[in-house]
Amino acid sequence: MTPVANDPYASASIRWLTLLSICVATFLMPMSMSAVNVALPSLAADLNADAVLVSWVPTVNMLGAIALQLPAGRIADMIGRKRVFQGGLLLFTLSSAAVAVIDTIEWLLVLRLIQGIAGAMIFGTGMAIVSEVFARHGRGMALGLNSTSVYLGLTCGPLIGGWLTDLWSWRAVFLVPLLLAVVCMTLVGLYVRESGRLRNERFDWIGSLLFTLATWALFGGLSELPSLGGIGIALLGVGLLLLFIYQQERTPFPLVRIRNLVGNRVFFRSLQASVFMYAANYPLQFMLSLYLQYIRGLSASEAGQLMLLQALMMALLSPLAGRLSDRLEPRVPATLGCLLFAAGFLILAFLGNDSPLLQVAAGLVVVGIGFGLFSSPNNNGALSSVPEERLSIGSSLLNISRALGNMFGMSVVVFLFNLFIGNAQLEPSQYATLMRLLEIAFALCCGYALAAAWFSWSRGSVHRRDAEAAKL
Repeated sequence: MTPVANDPYASASIRWLTLLSICVATFLMPMSMSAVNVALPSLAADLNADAVLVSWVPTVNMLGAIALQLPAGRIADMIGRKRVFQGGLLLFTLSSAAVAVIDTIEWLLVLRLIQGIAGAMIFGTGMAIVSEVFARHGRGMALGLNSTSVYLGLTCGPLIGGWLTDLWSWRAVFLVPLLLAVVCMTLVGLYVRESGRLRNERFDWIGSLLFTLATWALFGGLSELPSLGGIGIALLGVGLLLLFIYQQERTPFPLVRIRNLVGNRVFFRSLQASVFMYAANYPLQFMLSLYLQYIRGLSASEAGQLMLLQALMMALLSPLAGRLSDRLEPRVPATLGCLLFAAGFLILAFLGNDSPLLQVAAGLVVVGIGFGLFSSPNNNGALSSVPEERLSIGSSLLNISRALGNMFGMSVVVFLFNLFIGNAQLEPSQYATLMRLLEIAFALCCGYALAAAWFSWSRGSVHRRDAEAAKL
């Protein structure tokens, strides 16, 4: 590609070292998040924590990450992405180091909330930095490698967490990754250039508060469905979300321009496709774990090894799919990925009590290929339709669409469990009901993927956009 005058990333070595620094961070965050889940029993015993407080250890982290996504993205566009990214890394490092001296579950929850906020700062800027650096140098492949680092982090987390907990203690799960965090901060400091900043704009504190309260209420309410309390809290979240949208349309400096967001067809349809794909993907590990261990009698380790097939395919295909989206319209590989994703769930929907494990493996491979083809092209298409000065808010919105999809997909599955099984124990007498529930859930996920395929294809061509006029 012909070098562009005044391009600070014309040097290939600078680009790849920048990408390495971002990928280290985007590996570290999901790896730490999933590793902590394995350490929960040891953590609970050491801190004398009850089951309810322990269940909040992963939950409060996710709440912090979701609720602060939009404010973090907006601040990054205003003061510079590198500054916010490094601030997130520093916050993560300090909160992880503080785990060495705490002795109560309540303090751990505070630190996990801070780590969630750090995650919002890192994920709200990381993809935007990669998108800016590789805008003229193969953005799709770079975003694919960034996605691969996330998948590897989620995949390796339980293995690393279990090993560290057994070898030392649960505190090692927080302390050992500090070395990687320091390496990442050093790389970012050396190789990442500060982005341009939005001038003459103010931060929307009221909108930030409304969005934070709305996401917390929605998350808390959906997790309690179908109880009356859960319905009430979820409805409060919907009301606050509507109030947030109303406020955003009337404030001179909103977090996101809702009308322009909807008007940017490429970006908005990319968000919708992302919501439906993650709604299908997030409950898959949970559902297959139940099928393989209860219905088929596999051990937890055997089930885990089989389910690694999906993550492996996703990690292998994401960079290739991203590179393909640099050469073709991103909607082509992304939509193909949605259709293959749906086909994988169709294979899983026909599982029975005695289906060969090869059928499970085939379904996971097809699902993994489909999601690998979708993820980086979808992100590439979305961010290619956003002006450079708004990349952080665009990146934050993509992360929020993922979180909303996760919440929606898992909430539907929890609702089905409450409807079909209720509070009954999962015993052999319940296995026929469990199989019927799983068949319905897999079929629903297939439907979500087909809806995502429609949104993905109907977004239109990135090269015929009017994004510059529709600033987010």
